[in-house]
Amino acid sequence: MTKGISRRAALGAIGAGSAGLAMTAAGAQEMGPVAPPSTVSDPPRDFGPDGAPNVYFWDADVIAVDPAFNGLAQPNAPIQRLWTGALWAEGPAWSSVGKYLVFSDIPNNRQIRWLEDDGHVSVMRYPSNNSNGNSFDWQGRQLSCEHLTRRVVRYELDGSVTILADRYEGMRFNSPNDIVAAKDGSYWFTDPPYGGQLYEGAVGAPGGPTNPDGLINQRLGQPPEIGDAMREMETATYRIAPDGTIARVVGQDLVPDPNGLALSPDETTLYIASTGPGPGDGGVGGEGNIFAFDVTPEGEAVNGRIFTDCVVDGVKCGPDGLAIDVFGNVWSSSNAGRNVGYNGVTCWSPDGRLLGRIRLPEVCGNLCFGGPKRNRLFMAGSQSLYAVYTATQGAGAA
Repeated sequence: MTKGISRRAALGAIGAGSAGLAMTAAGAQEMGPVAPPSTVSDPPRDFGPDGAPNVYFWDADVIAVDPAFNGLAQPNAPIQRLWTGALWAEGPAWSSVGKYLVFSDIPNNRQIRWLEDDGHVSVMRYPSNNSNGNSFDWQGRQLSCEHLTRRVVRYELDGSVTILADRYEGMRFNSPNDIVAAKDGSYWFTDPPYGGQLYEGAVGAPGGPTNPDGLINQRLGQPPEIGDAMREMETATYRIAPDGTIARVVGQDLVPDPNGLALSPDETTLYIASTGPGPGDGGVGGEGNIFAFDVTPEGEAVNGRIFTDCVVDGVKCGPDGLAIDVFGNVWSSSNAGRNVGYNGVTCWSPDGRLLGRIRLPEVCGNLCFGGPKRNRLFMAGSQSLYAVYTATQGAGAA
């Protein structure tokens, strides 16, 4: 595994179809709308279903930084808030067969389902073991990363649950965070430490790095089997082979605190978002970059390099969840903290060039493509679920 970090080499063009939008529409956005409502307007824009109309032929909060983004965004589609009521929404995943979106509300220990046919929202699974990232594999089975139980599970088509990974070399994982399925039947997942806190999981046993003085009672409000574990490993990214073998593919020395991840459409490149220090890190943590690795036929991740530092206009747009479209563009959730107007989504070309942004009035934790045509971008904000139609399609199983 190459430890040297270099700027990502070009991986190819965005795709001939990504520039197929009418020149009149492209010109309209390049000129800029006149005094539109936006996330930074006063009063703030209302994204909800009862809000005032907001499309000025481009939505004011869908911003093309590069003209190529005009072929990816849908000019007459508004950003919509579909639902609100979470404490920290995460892990959206689209079920093509069921025509629903499932996402996690981590602190509330539940998974929520949004139905495409009528927009109905209900609790799909409670408790969820403080699940974070969700996905569906190529057989249509739901995959979930659980903070509380420190494991990765698969919900089988008959309703049973299979534990795919809960230990590596005899040690418990920290708190599996996000997962993606490959066509060969393997699964890739990240294991940062963010579940080792009261809000999103469980603090470790006394004496461990997340509860060194034992002042926090880690058993309060938890099932009786929770409370003995403590952090045992570095943060890392793993691959579960089709035969169930688990391999550490990217260590903490290359990508500390790995979070969201995604595979390129041809599955030859693995993207990993590295976020800030988590509980028990002791100062070790990512700096808010997205890394890229080449994937070998044997399932190894090599030639690691920084894909983008996620700095936009001098503002750090910290990445979290990732999604890939069919042209290989990388769509990343953006956490810019109190820099209002930079939270939401950033979109990067395969060679790491910023193409566009989507502004949301909340921090975006994760995102995925879905809908019957897989052309709708679903965005899990801190408390809400947002969506916007695009002119591209998502790649992968979910």
